[in-house]
Amino acid sequence: MTTATDYGWLKERYAFLMEAYCVTLVRDIAPEELLEELGADGRSRIVGVAGLSGPSYEVCAPSRLFVGATAIGHWTLMVEFNGYLGITDKAMLPVSRGRTAVSHFLNVNAVDRFCWYENGDLRLHFEPLFADARYGSHPDELLTEMRESGFDLEEREEDGDHDAYYAALTGASFALAHRLTGIRLTPELFATAEFLCAVAPVPRD
Repeated sequence: MTTATDYGWLKERYAFLMEAYCVTLVRDIAPEELLEELGADGRSRIVGVAGLSGPSYEVCAPSRLFVGATAIGHWTLMVEFNGYLGITDKAMLPVSRGRTAVSHFLNVNAVDRFCWYENGDLRLHFEPLFADARYGSHPDELLTEMRESGFDLEEREEDGDHDAYYAALTGASFALAHRLTGIRLTPELFATAEFLCAVAPVPRD
């Protein structure tokens, strides 16, 4: 089964994305339907994850985010450069009703989060750097999968020196998402997938 080491290509080929990203997988929904449920405006098509970067940073509006969505079997993959819609509960809890959604996020300020939504319920969420602290309705359901993916489930101190951990933890997030969804993301997929793109509003509290 996939582990963090299987995603070393992300840092090598998509270093810019790995500085600030949100990757989401939603089951039983097509890209167009997902964008509609998110209330996204406009439609364009871009081939390859790298092509999402420019339009994402051109939006420059904290209340709106550029997203790209592509179909992978029964799932839709949504990728955001410097975005966070996929880990925004007010957006994803409604989307997950009758479905599964798995999302993980890291930003330039070293804030990270992993979320597992199921049928309108946030079953698990945690910060990958501090995986010993887990929340949600089923916080301990995936302990084996988390450990095997590469997460450290022991308590560790906030020492301010986290750079050495992030590449491994990002890989662990991708590996855990694979274990939950059965969808393994590959360099070939990132390079060739056609994304349906739009600008989505961020729900207000």
